[in-house]
Amino acid sequence: MIAIIGGGKMGEALLAGLLATGYEADQLLVTEPNRERAEELHANHGVAAVPLAESARRAATVVLAVKPQDMVDLLDQIDGDLGSDTLVISIAAGITTSLLEKHLSGEVAVVRAMPNTPALVGRGMTAVAGGAHTADGQLDHAESLLRSVGEVVRVSERHMDTVTAISGSGPAYFYFIAETMIEAGVAMGMTRAAAKKLVTQTIGGAAAMLDDAGAHPVVLREAVTSPGGTTAAAVRELERHGVRTAFTDAIEAARERSRELSEG
Repeated sequence: MIAIIGGGKMGEALLAGLLATGYEADQLLVTEPNRERAEELHANHGVAAVPLAESARRAATVVLAVKPQDMVDLLDQIDGDLGSDTLVISIAAGITTSLLEKHLSGEVAVVRAMPNTPALVGRGMTAVAGGAHTADGQLDHAESLLRSVGEVVRVSERHMDTVTAISGSGPAYFYFIAETMIEAGVAMGMTRAAAKKLVTQTIGGAAAMLDDAGAHPVVLREAVTSPGGTTAAAVRELERHGVRTAFTDAIEAARERSRELSEG
């Protein structure tokens, strides 16, 4: 039995992903304190919405999909109800495995996961790291569950702040680029709908080529950049304005902020 505690957008995305990839509704539980929302989840997905203690007692795997500021209180509430062999997976940003272990009795297996928002459409990127008492097989299981909403990579926990900066915050960087490109198109006389279509397909297609071709981004960029051509003129302006440095600085700033939040 798998229990998802927290019925927000990410919790529901995982619930829907598990159902779409072969899990039956009677293999899943959901706990959501808002009664109206709990009823909505049950109506939409056919999964039993149960009290917190019941989820903790019945499930072999418990996914904690609550806000970071609510995590400690939640851990203290479920501690006495978890089985000794329960696997606990947290998808809350900045919550370390050591914090999870501190608030759970015994040698509970915990996994820290960092998904990003494209998980909401089944195309997320999630990084996972195991705690001190987590076996490889349990990490394999966590990866399998999270793969229902996208791709998964296993990392050392010391890299989780970097993961947050690159993939956790990463969608916002692409939305920023998309916003800028769309506004440029509109300023040059295009309709917003046409500009958005051009930008959306271009970003999606470029990402697919980067994934499928296996080539370094530089190789793909140079393949588009003819000497003296339009792309060369554009790249020259990006370099002149220090866009590369700005992105590096932005990612470093996000990593440092993630460290600050993790340390409380």
